[in-house]
Amino acid sequence: MTTQLPRTPSFRLDGRRALVTGASSGIGQGAAVALAEAGAHVVCAARGVERLEDTVAAMRDAGWSAEAMALDAADIEGIGTALSTADAFHILVNAAGTARHSPAVDTQPQDYDAVMDLNMRGAYFLSAEVARAQMAAGIRGSIIHISSQMGHVGGIDRAVYAASKHGLEGMVKSMAIEWGPKGIRVNTICPTFIRTPLTAPTFDNPERVAWIEDKIKLGRVGEVEDIMGAVVWLASDAASLVTGTSILVDGGWTAD
Repeated sequence: MTTQLPRTPSFRLDGRRALVTGASSGIGQGAAVALAEAGAHVVCAARGVERLEDTVAAMRDAGWSAEAMALDAADIEGIGTALSTADAFHILVNAAGTARHSPAVDTQPQDYDAVMDLNMRGAYFLSAEVARAQMAAGIRGSIIHISSQMGHVGGIDRAVYAASKHGLEGMVKSMAIEWGPKGIRVNTICPTFIRTPLTAPTFDNPERVAWIEDKIKLGRVGEVEDIMGAVVWLASDAASLVTGTSILVDGGWTAD
């Protein structure tokens, strides 16, 4: 008798459309490159049009399929308008995010609102818009939010940021329950500190760097490339039974 061996599901994304927010730099740019390299057509979205167009031009020069979309992920009406004229996406990677760090007693309402408007409110309604289109098109899609290890722990001067990411984790679990019967998967990727323009001020502070290096068990901070494999996996058929959960890419920070 011939033994029938299992086959590894494909990590390829050929023929699929992906939307990546925050795609002009940092983790969002890395996610866009990872998906395009795996065969997806990637719509790269961000507020900064010049840097966004530079990213798309470089991706096309590499032989990948990409286009730019000017989009403010905190603008709910703008999201609805932009997506109403676009074909449904198989994949969403929401990497748009912001942080305004301060001691909790010094947090100003405008800083709280700015973080929550993008990290929570924008993420919520962007997910709903993409999922609605996926349902209408019969797409068994993958929605991925770039969260943070701070969605699972707390941090110095990070009460507002951590609150937004803890909220995001709860939102994703609930959406996964609702949309699972439609075949739509919703997950988060939770990085440790990654060297990006957003985290540059933190790495300029020697005390913060010492704190970070002490907490990361693997002994180094993260690079954008550390996130790219997790993005492709969650977007692909290889993760077809994964929903409502977090992929912690944190170097062991939350192992304590």
